[in-house]
Amino acid sequence: MAATTITGIYPMLYALFGADGALDKGAFTAQVEACIAAGSHGLAVGGLATECNKLTVEERRALNAWTLGAADDRVPVSVIVSDNTVGGQIETVRLAADAGAGWAVLQPPPVKTASEEGLIAFFGAVADASPIPIGIQNAPEYIGIGLSNAGLIELNRRHPNVSILKAEGPALYMGRLAEDADGTFQILNGRNGIELIDSLRAGCVGLIPGVETCDIQSRIFNDYRAGRTDQAEATFKDILPLLHYLMSTIDHLMCYGKRLAARRIGLDAVHDRGPAQAPHPFGMAVLDHWSRNLGPLGS
Repeated sequence: MAATTITGIYPMLYALFGADGALDKGAFTAQVEACIAAGSHGLAVGGLATECNKLTVEERRALNAWTLGAADDRVPVSVIVSDNTVGGQIETVRLAADAGAGWAVLQPPPVKTASEEGLIAFFGAVADASPIPIGIQNAPEYIGIGLSNAGLIELNRRHPNVSILKAEGPALYMGRLAEDADGTFQILNGRNGIELIDSLRAGCVGLIPGVETCDIQSRIFNDYRAGRTDQAEATFKDILPLLHYLMSTIDHLMCYGKRLAARRIGLDAVHDRGPAQAPHPFGMAVLDHWSRNLGPLGS
C-alpha cells in the first residue's frame, strides 16, 4: 500500500439540513467549494462536527459520496467512520476508498467499558480489510472511550496500516504522544485549532478544525511551515478569542460555529436537526463581535 503524506488544514464539514429536516446537498456542496476556494489543504467528513450521531448509515455514506464527488480529486479527503460494528466499518471504508478517499479514520464503538485489547482487535479487523491507510480518532474527552499511547503503538505494531492519528487534546498531550510514537504515526489535532501553532510545534502534521475559519488557519499553517512564524503567531492571536468561544463544547460549536460557517459561505439559513442547542441572542452577539472582521469564505 502506498504511503499517504498528510500535511495542513483539513476542515471537518458540517452536516447541513433543509427546512424539511433532510440533508441539503446543494448547501453541502457549496460548503465543499468554499473550503477548497479558501485554501484548505484537504477535507474531512463524518466526525463529531458532522453530527455523525444524528445521521443514519445511509446519510453518513451519502455525505461521504457528496464530499468526494464535489472535491473531484482537487484536495485529499479523509472520511471518519462511526459505524458500530466491524462489518459496518469495513463496508464504509471500502465504499469511501472506491470513491477516492485518501484515508479513513475509525471511531471506537460506543462501549465505554471495552478493554484496550478489545479496541485493538476491533480496529485491527477493520484495518486488515482496508485498501487505504487507516487512522484512529482518539478523543476520549469527547467520545468517552479511547486508547492509551502504548495501546496505539501496539495497534500499529500488529497492523501497520494504522498509521494516522486524529488525536484530540492539549498541545502537551500531543507532544508526549509524538514523543512516545517516535514517528510511527502522522498525527493531527482537532479541537477547532485552539492550539494550532503549539500543536505543530509538538509534532502534528496538521489539524482538523471547523469550517468557519479554515481560510485563516490554512494561512497560519502556510506561514508557519514557511518560517514566517511571527506572521503566523500574529494572525493566530487575532482569531484565538473566536476559536476559544466556539470550542467550549461540541454542542456549542454545532450551534454557533455552523452559523458562522453558513454566513461566510453565503447560505440563507441554518436548520438544526434536533435535539440541538438553540442560539441565544447574547450568544449570537458574542459570535458577531469576535467574527466582525471576517468576510465571505473563499473570497
